[in-house]
Amino acid sequence: VTLRIVYFLSLLLCAYNLWKLNDSFIVPRSGSRYALTGGNLRISHLNKEEDVGIYQCLATNSFGTIVSREASLHIAYLENFKTQSRSPVRVREGQGVVLLCGPPPHSGELTFTWIFNEYPTFVMQNTRRFVSQKTGNLYIAMVEPSDVGNYTCVVTNTVTKSSIQGPPTPLVLRVDGVMGEYEPKIEIQLPDVIPVAKSSTVKLECFALGNPVPTISWRRVDGVAVGRKVDVNKASGVLEIPYFQQEDAGLYECVAENSKGRNSVKGKLSFYAPPHLIEEPQDAQKPIDDTLVWECKASAKPKSSYRWLKNGEPLDTMEDRVQVNNGVLTISSLKLADIGMYQCVAENKHGRVFTNTELRVIAVAPDFSQNMLKPQTLARQGGDVLIECRPKMSPHGMISWRKGKEALRESHRYDGNLRIANVTKMDVGLYTCVARNQFGVASSAGSLLVKETTVITSPAGHLDVTVGESIVLPCQVSHDPTLDLKFTWFFNEQLIHFGNHGGYFEKVGGRSAGDIMIRNIQLRHAGKYTCAVQTKVDSVSIATDVVVRGAPGPPVDFQVTEMTDSTASLSWGAGPDNHSPVHTHNIQARTTFSLGWQGVITVPELLGGKQLTATVIDLSPWVEYEFRVLATNAIGTGEPSKPSKKARTKDMPPKITPSRVNGGGGVRSELVITWEPVPEELQSGPGFGYVVAFRPQGAQGWMQAAVTSPDASRYIFKNESIAPFSPFHVKVGVYNNKGEGPFGPVATIYSAEEEPSRAPGRVRARSVSASEVEATWKALPWSNNRRRILGYEVRRERQETASVIRTMGNRTSVVIRGLEGSRTYFISLRAYNSAGVGPHCATVNVTTKKPPPSQAPVKIIWNTSNSKVILKWDHVRAMENESEVTGYKVMYTQDRHSRPNVVETNTTSLELALPVNEDYVIQIKPFSEGGEGSSSRQITIPRIAGGTFCLTRLEPQSLIMCL
Repeated sequence: VTLRIVYFLSLLLCAYNLWKLNDSFIVPRSGSRYALTGGNLRISHLNKEEDVGIYQCLATNSFGTIVSREASLHIAYLENFKTQSRSPVRVREGQGVVLLCGPPPHSGELTFTWIFNEYPTFVMQNTRRFVSQKTGNLYIAMVEPSDVGNYTCVVTNTVTKSSIQGPPTPLVLRVDGVMGEYEPKIEIQLPDVIPVAKSSTVKLECFALGNPVPTISWRRVDGVAVGRKVDVNKASGVLEIPYFQQEDAGLYECVAENSKGRNSVKGKLSFYAPPHLIEEPQDAQKPIDDTLVWECKASAKPKSSYRWLKNGEPLDTMEDRVQVNNGVLTISSLKLADIGMYQCVAENKHGRVFTNTELRVIAVAPDFSQNMLKPQTLARQGGDVLIECRPKMSPHGMISWRKGKEALRESHRYDGNLRIANVTKMDVGLYTCVARNQFGVASSAGSLLVKETTVITSPAGHLDVTVGESIVLPCQVSHDPTLDLKFTWFFNEQLIHFGNHGGYFEKVGGRSAGDIMIRNIQLRHAGKYTCAVQTKVDSVSIATDVVVRGAPGPPVDFQVTEMTDSTASLSWGAGPDNHSPVHTHNIQARTTFSLGWQGVITVPELLGGKQLTATVIDLSPWVEYEFRVLATNAIGTGEPSKPSKKARTKDMPPKITPSRVNGGGGVRSELVITWEPVPEELQSGPGFGYVVAFRPQGAQGWMQAAVTSPDASRYIFKNESIAPFSPFHVKVGVYNNKGEGPFGPVATIYSAEEEPSRAPGRVRARSVSASEVEATWKALPWSNNRRRILGYEVRRERQETASVIRTMGNRTSVVIRGLEGSRTYFISLRAYNSAGVGPHCATVNVTTKKPPPSQAPVKIIWNTSNSKVILKWDHVRAMENESEVTGYKVMYTQDRHSRPNVVETNTTSLELALPVNEDYVIQIKPFSEGGEGSSSRQITIPRIAGGTFCLTRLEPQSLIMCL
C-alpha cells in the first residue's frame, strides 16, 4: 500500500496549544507522533486509520478564545489489483462491448488508461472507443476484427503519482456470425442531479454502443445556448464547463444517434456555493448597561444558517437580553461578564466560515483628563453660546453646572452641555461642569468672555458698469478691537482665490476694511459678490449685485431659409444684449474661394437691432456659402453667431467669359489658342466648359470646338492646310448644364510659324579676359511671310562640357562669362523662334587670355600731410602662366559696407586728396589683360588731424614708421 500526505497542518497558526481531532482534544506527550511548535501541529508517521478526520485549532489569551475553521485530513493510497486472471470477453463483429476496470481500494482521485496487448501501446480514444474517467471502464461502440487482443487497465493516483496495472482481459471474436445494425444504447448514464461548486470545472461523460457507430451531441433542454467557454469533445462525448457560474446551471441532454435510431439521457447541473462573508461585525467597546448589535451576513447557495460562539463555545441565548435573529446578535444591558471573543459561524451543507470579534465592556468613574473644558470661551454679545462638557465615564451619569460658587438651574443645561441664549456682559465668569456616576465624581472649569458684535457699516449695493472699467466693492466693519478680522469674498457663492483669476481681483482694504477692486471688468464678472467677515465669536456678510454692460453676445439659431441663383434668405434669433440694446446687425459670408469672412449686400440695406431676417443679394450662382451675423450696440460689436450650414446657390447659364485670350506658336500646321480659365466661383453651375470659335482672317463662317474641362487653358487646332504664320480671328465662349453663355471679344492670333532656315553669318569670337569671351555675328532678317527671328542661341563647348546662352531681339553680340584662363572654347550660333531653332553656323574657336596675377600688392606704405594721403607699394610680378600687370586699382571708402571710389594708375604710388576728419578703408589690386588680380588686405587710415604722421600696414615683409 502506498501512502502519501494530502493535507499537512504544519502551517496552521494558533496562539495557544489547543487542537481538536473529531471534537476530541489532542494532548501531545513526549515520544508521541504529535508535536506542537509555536502553536502549529506536526504529525509524524501518518496513519490512515488514526489520523484521518476533522482538525480544529483553539486560540486562547487573556481576552478570550476563538476557534479556527475546520481542516480535513485525508491520506492518499492505492492498493494492488487482485492477482486472479480475467475470463475472455466474447463478442460478435459489429457488437458493442464494455470492458470493466474494477479499480482496487484507494483514496485520492484516479485517472485511467488502457494498454492494448503490450506496453507502450495504449488504446487511442475516438468516436468508437472511449475510456471513462468516472468508472475506468473501456467502451467500444462497435467491435472490429482489429480490436481482438488483450486489454489491461492502468490506474494512476493523481496525489501519490503511483500507477498499477490490472490483470489483462482477453477480447475474443465469436464465429457464430456478424452482429446486425441496431440503434444506440447509452452505457454511461448521467445522474439526475449533479451539484457543482461555484468557479469549479465540471465534466460530463456520455458514450453509447451501436451499429453504425453513434454520434454524440449535447444541448441544454431549457433552450439556452451553450456558452462559448463550454468545451465539447465530439470524439469522446465529454462536455467540460470551466469556471462554473449560476447561469451555467440547468438541464443538459446527451443525444446518441445513428442511422437505426436515437437515444438520449438527461442530467441536471445544480449550482451551489459555500458561504462567503459580505458583512461581518467589528470589534466593539461599549459602556456598561449599553446595548450591543452585531450583524453577520454571508452569501451562499443554499442560504446560510447562523450561530454564534463566545470564547469558542456556543453562545448562551437562554437569557432574555441575548437575542440571535438570522445572523444578528443583540445583547442589551451589557455586563462585565459579557467581555470576550465572539465568533459568527455562517454555514450550509457545502461549508462554513467564521468571523472573529472582540467585545469590551467599560465601567469607569468620570474623567476629564482627555477632554477638559476650554480654558476660555468667547461669545458675541446678544448671541448664543454653547460650553461643551464631555467627560469619559461609564455608565453615563449626571451632569450639573455652577457659575462661580452658585449652582445653575436645570433650564440652562443642554444634553449635559451648557447653553446660554442672548449673552450679555452679566454672563461673564468662571463656569464649572460636575460629572457623577456610581463610581465617582469629577469636575472641569473654564471662563466665558463676552465680545462686541461685528457689524458691516458699508451698505449692500447694486453697481452698473461697462466692460473694461475698474470698480471697488466696499466691505467696511465696526468690531471688537481685541478680535482679529478675516475677510473672505465669494463670487456667485464660489470662493475668490486672489491671484488666480487673471489679475482681475485685488484686495485694497485696510485693517477694518476688506474692499476689493475689479480691474478691466469683463462680462463674465457680472453676478453676486459676497463679503464675509469672521472673528472668533461671530461672522457677518453683505452682498452686492454687479451688472456689466458690454457688446452683444452672438445671435442664435442662425440659418439659411431659402437660396436662389443669386440670393439667400436668412433668419436668426436675438442673443444676449448684455444690458445694452442692439442697434444694428451685419451679415458676413465666406466661400472656399474667399479670403476669410466678407461683408455682403442685404435687403434691407441697414438691418436694425430688432431685425431678425434679411436677404443677401448679388451672390454668385452655384457657389457654396456660409453666413454669419454680428450684433452691435452702443458699446461695440459682439462675437459673431455660429456659421450657418453650408448652402449652395442655384445654377444658371454662365455669364463670365475667359480673359487673356491669346495664342500662337506650336508646331507647323497648328493654331494654338490660349486663355485664362474662368474661376470655379464664376462658372455658375456644374458641367462647365468652353466653346472655342476661330476663322482665318477675312473668312465669313466660324469653326467651333468644345473643351469640356473647366480647368483647360488652351486648345490646339491642327490642319495641314494652315499656312505658316497666318492670322486668325478667335473668340472663346462658355457653357454649363444650364445652357450656353456669351462669347468673349475677338482676338487675332497667328498660326504656328516655320523655324529659321538659315544660320547667322560672320560669326567671330575674341577673348576679352581670362574669364570672358565676346561673340559677334551678322543678324538674319527679322521676319518674312512664314517666320520670325525671336533671338539667338549661343553654344560654347570645352571637352565634355557645354552651355547655352539665349539672347532676345535683334542683338548681334554677347559676352560669355565664367570661363577658365588659357583655355580653348568652341562657339556656335543658331537662330530661334516659337516654332523651334534653325541650323547651327560653322563653329569658331577662341582661347582665353592668361589669368590675372594671383599675388596681392604688399609692403604698402602710407603717410598723410594736411589733407593728402600718399600711398606706395611693391610692384606685383606675374608668374609664368599669368598675364603681366598693366596697372593698379586703388579703392577707398569711408566704411567697409558702402560702394568704394576707384582710382586707376600704371605706377606703384598714388597721391589721394581726402577730406579731413574722416576714417578711410583702402584696398589695392593689380589688373592685366587677363582681368583683375587679388586684392591687398584692407588698410584703415584714421582721420587726418594735420601735420605729418606715417604708419605702415603690418605686412609679413616689412614694418615702417615715419614721424
